[in-house]
Amino acid sequence: MTKMGIELLTLVLLGFILLFFALGAQVGLALAGIAMAVGYFVWDDGIFNLIPTTIEATFNSFILLAIPLYIYMGQLLTKSGIGDAMFNASQMLIGRVRGSLAISVIGVCSMIGAMVGIIGAGIMTSGSIALRPMLERGYDRRMAMGVIMAGGALGILIPPSIPMIMFAASTQNSVGRMFLGAMMPALLTIVLLVAYVAISCWLNPAKAPKTAADEANRNLPPAQKLRIARDGALSLLLIFVVLGSIITGIATPTESGALGVVGAVLLAIVFKRFKLEMFRMAGMQTGILVSVAMWIIMGASVFSNFHLLMGVQTMVSDFTGTLDLPPIMIIVMFQVIMLLLGFIIDEFIIVLMCAPLFTPIAVSLGYDPIWFGVLMIVNILIAVQTPPYGFALFYLKGIAPSDVGMGEIYRSVTPFIMINLVVLITCMIFPDIILWLPNTVMGQE
Repeated sequence: MTKMGIELLTLVLLGFILLFFALGAQVGLALAGIAMAVGYFVWDDGIFNLIPTTIEATFNSFILLAIPLYIYMGQLLTKSGIGDAMFNASQMLIGRVRGSLAISVIGVCSMIGAMVGIIGAGIMTSGSIALRPMLERGYDRRMAMGVIMAGGALGILIPPSIPMIMFAASTQNSVGRMFLGAMMPALLTIVLLVAYVAISCWLNPAKAPKTAADEANRNLPPAQKLRIARDGALSLLLIFVVLGSIITGIATPTESGALGVVGAVLLAIVFKRFKLEMFRMAGMQTGILVSVAMWIIMGASVFSNFHLLMGVQTMVSDFTGTLDLPPIMIIVMFQVIMLLLGFIIDEFIIVLMCAPLFTPIAVSLGYDPIWFGVLMIVNILIAVQTPPYGFALFYLKGIAPSDVGMGEIYRSVTPFIMINLVVLITCMIFPDIILWLPNTVMGQE
């Protein structure tokens, strides 16, 4: 196929994607169907050989086996109410600070989002736990909704992250290095978000009024404080065990996911919150989320493989070469493309479409694939929250009070999006923010 041919093919594919998404078609089926329909006119019936080879290569990936396990762990933790234990422990520690409830939401909901592993479920789960207490205590509605979005969505940047696993699987990179590379940007983001909330509430106390509940938290009996601290510490310990087993090489990502599931069940039993109905509901919800994820992975993989076989990587490489731009500007261009994609599609598809296409080009320009992969995750974090069409905004609308319009939601998330953008730019300018920890712990590749 000629260069002009692949350019025209790319426009046709993108046009069909936009059309089918606008019609509300199921994402995975739409992507695979578009690839097969267009491919039939290019390759005749030989294109159908791509389906079994893609399914075999994709679903036999040992790394991808971790996805249902992490999702199951997250569902067990949230359904059993262990997220509340983390929330109560955080409030006990920082309850004297004005805006402490919103600060707790950022930290705890980030962890809950990481347990769930995907943005939509992270926001919905975080909102169901934390939004009502903030509104009942008189917190500013924009502040309350903004921290829910910031905390719940940040879960994909805090290991274990499903999009990071997908990036590592699709580009043949180390999951452990990805997890380590994301930890410093995640920490920087949390610090900046907390600083914004604290300063904002200090300048305008009406955003976070002091209540009798805050005073009650300070006067808890010692025995109750000890129990709250124990429950919160055990909940956090499970996350550190899961991450630590991967980073130290004790377990693979899949094995650590299984370890996390067992740990979540044990915690529910220890906290006397284990019920057969909760166990069943967590399993059903996990099955639904995994089914959706796998359909998307399959469809996006078929689409991506067809596009790659047609020569899109060569087209993009030639195009970037003819621009005569500095390498960093090529990286910026990729970030802009992914930012725009985030308006219409979710994090799974962006990773599966862009990672195998952009990462080899970034490496050929002399950049570390882990650095580029973490930038991609930060970019997706921003893209799916950006007005007017970032799809995560509609998850927030689903849990917001009925009288909250989209305009108010846009205003509530804007300052938090700007903070994420500052982190993205900072990590681009100073790559060691991402690379220092994996290079220190696991050595340079």
